[in-house]
Formats: sequence, structure tokens, C-alpha cells
Amino acid sequence: MELKDLRYFIEIVHYGSFTKAAANTYISQPTLSKSLKKLETELKVELFDRSTRKLKLTDAGEIVYKQGVKIIGATTELSTLLDDLIHLPTGNIKIGIPPLIGTLIFPAIAKNFGKTYPEVTLELVELGTKRIEHLVEEGQVDVGIIVLPVENSNFNILPFFKEEFMLYTYANHNLAKEESVNIKQLEKESFILFNREFALHKLTIEHCQHAGFQPNIAYESSQWDLIAELVSAELGITLLPKWIYAKMDPKSIQITPLHNPPLWELGIITKKDSYQSFAVRTLLSFLSKEFKM
Repeated sequence: MELKDLRYFIEIVHYGSFTKAAANTYISQPTLSKSLKKLETELKVELFDRSTRKLKLTDAGEIVYKQGVKIIGATTELSTLLDDLIHLPTGNIKIGIPPLIGTLIFPAIAKNFGKTYPEVTLELVELGTKRIEHLVEEGQVDVGIIVLPVENSNFNILPFFKEEFMLYTYANHNLAKEESVNIKQLEKESFILFNREFALHKLTIEHCQHAGFQPNIAYESSQWDLIAELVSAELGITLLPKWIYAKMDPKSIQITPLHNPPLWELGIITKKDSYQSFAVRTLLSFLSKEFKM
């Protein structure tokens, strides 16, 4: 049974005649008659009582008409819901973000995206880059915002932000007053780093090794604010992106530029060849515009 035949039948009932139905639906009477006959043949019933001059539904016709109105109504509603979904996405999106990145950008994302798309819920999953990569690959997280590079061909990768690293020291550290510092000058310092689950851990060690030394790691943490407190307590120094300094107390922590500083590059990852909901696609488009990618 084709929906168009059901629609034509309902129009005939609504207008009470083939002539009026044909005139108002811009379909010829022979086409309507052929469509009705086809519908009756498929359903194996007569829909109109043909013994009277005025169109009258048979008992079967009454049933088909009532159910047909429901069917056509449901298909119309389906189209409307899908249109609404495309233009006003709904649902829940899981976003994997390392804590440092989450602190810096998630509040703005949640606020601005929420204003435009209030029907979409953003669920934050705060873990290190490596764990987020795994969760995206397993389909447990929809979108990951991580530190690049990523050595995985199973992801769609969209770079969207770069920031230089700075040296973070306590206020009266001997390097705090320098205009700039070479990483080699940090050889005898105690480092406070994110733990091994975080990309920043590996990145810092690699740049120290490139400068000719293995960093002395005094403390490791998964929380940027604890790292800041340890630095403030004069227990060591750290290397972090400049952006995070806005969250710290400038009276207790100083930042100093680095010669040839490491770059902190962020990227958005999604799993290749996996279905992306309208909500996810809308979020990706929003992020692209928000950060002018």
C-alpha cells in the first residue's frame, strides 16, 4: 500500500466527490479512480458503496478512513519532528576533555552553546588525553577535545587552538624576574607535572630531553589547581600554557616566557565512520565558529 493512494482516498472522503477532490488536489479524476481501485485491490475490500448516487463509505471504508487519517497524521508529524531535530537538535552529548582544558574552555562552551540549543545536554567527562582517545574509539564519548598530536588513524581530527608554554614559578624564584628563560636553565629545578595519563606530562619531558637533560620530577597530579598550589608553596616549577595563568593568583605565582617555547595545540576528535547525531554535528559546527577554525 502506497501512502499517496491512502492520501487520495482521504481527499475523496473529505470533499465528498471525485470531481471536487480532483479539482482541489490538481489530480485528474481518472487518476483518482485508478488510485482508489488499486487501494481496494491491495486491501481486498470495497471502500465506497457504489449502489447510491452520493458517495458513502462501506464499513471497511470507515475503518480504512479512520486508520488512514492516523497514518497520514503520523507521517506528517514524523517529518515535522525530523525538521525540528535538524534545526533544533535535542539529546545528550558526552564530551571528553582533560581537566586543564575543561577549566579553560568548557564553561564558555556550555554557556554559549546552551543559549542557542537549550534542548541539548552537554555531559563533561574529565580524563587525560589517552583515556579520552580510548573512550572516543570505543564509542563511549561522542567528542573529545585533546592535546595534539594524536597517533591514531581511527579519528577525524580538527585542530582548533594553539598556545605557547610558559615557565610558572613561585613569586620569589630566581628566574621569576628574567625577561625570558631557556629550558636548559631548568636542568636543576624540581618539576611539578601532570601525571602520565596526560599528554602534557610527555610533552614537558620530551622538551627537556631535547634541551639535553632528564627533568627531576618532584610531584605529579591530575589536577591543575593542585599543581598551582604546589608551585605557590615553593615546592617546584612547572611548564603550562599561558592561558591558564588567568585562573591563578599573580601574587603567589609568576610566569616567564621561554625561548623557543613548546606549543600546546588542541584538537577535536571524533570516531571515523561512525554515525554523528544532529546534535553532535551542530556542536562541531558551533565549536568551529566559536574558535574560528
